[in-house]
Amino acid sequence: MVQKYQSPVRVYKHPFELVMAAYERRFPTCPLIPMFVDSDTVSEFKSEDGAVHVIERRCKLDVDAPRLLKRIAGVDYVYFVQKNSLNRRERTLQIEAHNETFSSRVIIKEFCCYTVHPENEDWTCFEQSASLDIKSFFGFESTVEKIAMKQYAGSIKKGKEIIEYYLKELEDEGVAFIPRWSPAVAPPAPVSIAAQPEHPVSAAISIPAACAKESHSSKEALGAPGSPAEPLTGTPDDKLDADYIKRYLGDLMPLQESCLIRLRQWLQETHKGKIPKDEHILRFLRARDFNMDKAREILCQSLTWRKQHQVDYLLETWSSPQVLQDYYTGGWHHHDKDGRPLYVLRLGQMDTKGLVRALGEESLLRHVLSINEEGLRRCEENTKVFGRPIRYVEHLPLLHQTVGSFRDLNPDPVCFLSSWTCLVDLEGLNMRHLWRPGVKALLRIIEVVEANYPETLGRLLILRAPRVFPVLWTLVSPFIDENTRKKFLIYAGNDYQGPGGLVDYIDKEIIPDFLGGDCMCEVPEGGVVPKALYRTAEELETEDIRLWTDTIYQSGSVFKGSPHELLIEIIDASSVITWDFDVCKGDIVFNIFHSKRAPQPPKKDTLGAHSITSPGGNNVQLIDKSWQLGLDYSMVESPLICKEGESVQGSHVTRWPGFYILQWKFHNMPACATTSLPRVDDVLATLQVSSHKCKVMYYTEVLGSEDFRNACYDVESLGSMTSLESSHSGFSQLSAATTSSSQSHCSSMISR
Repeated sequence: MVQKYQSPVRVYKHPFELVMAAYERRFPTCPLIPMFVDSDTVSEFKSEDGAVHVIERRCKLDVDAPRLLKRIAGVDYVYFVQKNSLNRRERTLQIEAHNETFSSRVIIKEFCCYTVHPENEDWTCFEQSASLDIKSFFGFESTVEKIAMKQYAGSIKKGKEIIEYYLKELEDEGVAFIPRWSPAVAPPAPVSIAAQPEHPVSAAISIPAACAKESHSSKEALGAPGSPAEPLTGTPDDKLDADYIKRYLGDLMPLQESCLIRLRQWLQETHKGKIPKDEHILRFLRARDFNMDKAREILCQSLTWRKQHQVDYLLETWSSPQVLQDYYTGGWHHHDKDGRPLYVLRLGQMDTKGLVRALGEESLLRHVLSINEEGLRRCEENTKVFGRPIRYVEHLPLLHQTVGSFRDLNPDPVCFLSSWTCLVDLEGLNMRHLWRPGVKALLRIIEVVEANYPETLGRLLILRAPRVFPVLWTLVSPFIDENTRKKFLIYAGNDYQGPGGLVDYIDKEIIPDFLGGDCMCEVPEGGVVPKALYRTAEELETEDIRLWTDTIYQSGSVFKGSPHELLIEIIDASSVITWDFDVCKGDIVFNIFHSKRAPQPPKKDTLGAHSITSPGGNNVQLIDKSWQLGLDYSMVESPLICKEGESVQGSHVTRWPGFYILQWKFHNMPACATTSLPRVDDVLATLQVSSHKCKVMYYTEVLGSEDFRNACYDVESLGSMTSLESSHSGFSQLSAATTSSSQSHCSSMISR
């Protein structure tokens, strides 16, 4: 498996020419990089005007690896070939490097680039990417990979310091300015530097196996008070600035930065126009220990969930019923000592049975989701106020008083990112809180929140835990993620009042009055919900169904041999069919057909030979088996292959009235081109019905051509911003322009 690394953009607040002078001092060898033993020039080229200088070197590295591994490999040093292409006219330096040693067993490639900052020509940007592919290494593939990644990450940190060191050295020597290259007169300073054959090469020599990396970031770009904010947003939209990451996302390890950037790039390619905020992406990465594949899976599921239930608009559309305002004993209350928003929940005073009977499970869920959305908003505000992400690393203590069997709460280091603190008071908790439907509702809420709001809880303070608490904990703890459980601090009785208690986490001035503090807390006191407010089971079921299905999106199942099709009747030519769909599972092919005659009434097909009815009845087929393409119906758009996780928006200007059919069809992977024999994977796939199922979630709308142009104008004027800048995309926010084809008078704008 190929391991990839992508760095954020490192910004130096120095001109390109000065950074190059500092960079060139690193060679032929650099005492600041102990593993870099030596380098020899293989080839060198200089243009007549001195603008272009290309040099290729063979670099000798002493990799920090176990002695036994070196003996087995039979080498003491590792060699890399590095090619530097300096263009003084364009003010760029391109660095390419690859390993020479064990190149048939291990493939290491690296590309680095120094360029001028796009918004400040007196600053310099640095970027790098690398890949590591270990094919075989005497049975030590895993060991070599760990060594390579460890040294690579370490050398990246070192690389930041090295350029700063040589810049400081130049400053001490009185070199504060080097003129730019000019074609008229040979620039004195750059020529003298370039004439030193021992200088121009790169820290890119240190690749995953032995890397003295160029991930250079200027510490002063963030550290100086009142330093300009431009570099935080000065790089292109599809790139992240290292200073921006440090200021708004916190200190990340190099490989963590790489995971964030790569996942963000993938989302940009597949979810154009609906990219979550960086801190939201980072939460999902942390929740899966920066495993890219796992984080991408749960993030895509969450984005689909947010879109389907329009969660981005929840704070604007959800209004809490009066019974919640009166009897839900929770509310926001200042912030803790670390700047986190503080939410207080008096669970022991809450009539959970009464709330469930009066509101239903879905209304309670919506209310809790609105609390989480409000928490995200408050975290963002506090981050701006404090000028840093609200996060820290600490060792959580064990329970101050063990209640039941809670010794599994480990005091391991835990990282928190832009999160909030929740204080839960359990005084009054008793067996009536263990009412089965109430516990069921609680478990469902926990499940939804865990899946869609990972790493948002910074700390959970549970106070005055009674004897019945172990029973409740036994029921709910299996549904709580292990990383989340590590953030729980549980106090029994009045232990929270002593040392190591509440005052360690909350300022004494804002401790709520019901906990012995002097601050008035405006959280409702709760009480028993009057039975007159209870609703019948039928009423609650109807309300739950309305809340759950209150969405503009529909879902469809696609099976091998059974596409899902949607019929749209067009009366006026030049109407615009718009669509927005997400591929939730599997790969599909999207087609648009036209027919002058209406298809037969929709039928729900089975899975052919398997005779398994499609679940939920959401597989609809309209095109009759007897219809012939080109005679009974025609294709009006080229087929579009859509991969799992992609989000697709588009439009089609109709040429004729009649019936248009949108079709989502199972995508068959192409067979191996080198042989007519079926592959083992293909044979196994045919034996698994689940591998033949795809799922899409879609929304379509038909607009008049004039309405569509107006909608596009509104988008250009207003833009489309949501709470997470993700997920929801109504068709008033689709394409910005649609042009007609001269051949068919139809067009489509498809973006992923």
